[in-house]
Amino acid sequence: MKREKLAARAQLLGSGACFGLMAALARLGSRDAASFTGAQMSTVRFVVGGAMTVALFWLRPGTFRPVRHLLLVTRGALGGLAVLLYFVALARIPAGEATLLNNVFPVLATILSFFTLGERPTVHLGLALVVVTAGVFLVVGPGSGAPGFSVGELAGIASAVLGAGAVTSIRAMRATDNAPTIFFAFCVGGFAVSLPFSFGPWPVDPVTWGLAVAVGVLSFAAQLLMTHAYGALTVAEAALWQQLTPLASYAWALLLLGERLSALGAAGVLLGVCGVAYGTVLGHRRADRTAPARAVVEPVEPA
Repeated sequence: MKREKLAARAQLLGSGACFGLMAALARLGSRDAASFTGAQMSTVRFVVGGAMTVALFWLRPGTFRPVRHLLLVTRGALGGLAVLLYFVALARIPAGEATLLNNVFPVLATILSFFTLGERPTVHLGLALVVVTAGVFLVVGPGSGAPGFSVGELAGIASAVLGAGAVTSIRAMRATDNAPTIFFAFCVGGFAVSLPFSFGPWPVDPVTWGLAVAVGVLSFAAQLLMTHAYGALTVAEAALWQQLTPLASYAWALLLLGERLSALGAAGVLLGVCGVAYGTVLGHRRADRTAPARAVVEPVEPA
């Protein structure tokens, strides 16, 4: 068991590294007029993810088992919009900043679950929201050198709100629908949402296309790593390890894109990561020991 937990933690480290690299490559492939737009990058990402999932269904017959069709459509629509806005943010603002804003979704999902699933949060959630708000202010305000919210920053925040709705829908249907089926619905919904915004000149540079395909492959790999890790760790511990994703995004952006962050911005990143982790782990009351066990929630990528 101890060896399985060590392996699961290593998988979550790998997952965070993949998501961070994905964000940096998406930024690299969509940051100028000759590259992909955010919507085009999102479309390619969903095509690649959907194709890899179909291949999984073919290799493992019977894996595709949709049950709660309405919730699958909801997950696809909300998750697709969240990723579209995330890629719009990546095309306009630094990768680390976009990932930090998007990664607020676990705390927002905790709030939403209070109204939709009857899960009662604790005072820790309020404290987490204060910390996260302060961190976001430092990143997008004085930490960025440009006070106020730009289109990219607003897109990043909106992606977190929609991502929270997507996560809540997953929690509601996880007892009946398996992870690959839910992920495929996510890819189909995301493709349907992104394609209408993808018309216009597409890049022809094969290197740029290679970056877009790599984004899709990395997203799929990160999802698989998270799924395996959740089999050996509690949801709380796994959620805590997932908060390394924004740090990975900043690290990859520093290495590949040369992006820099001021001291206040760095403090904002630290506050944001700590706040989201704190709220995710402690934002819910402890389950009643006499209550039936809940179904384990499958992890999702930052949407």
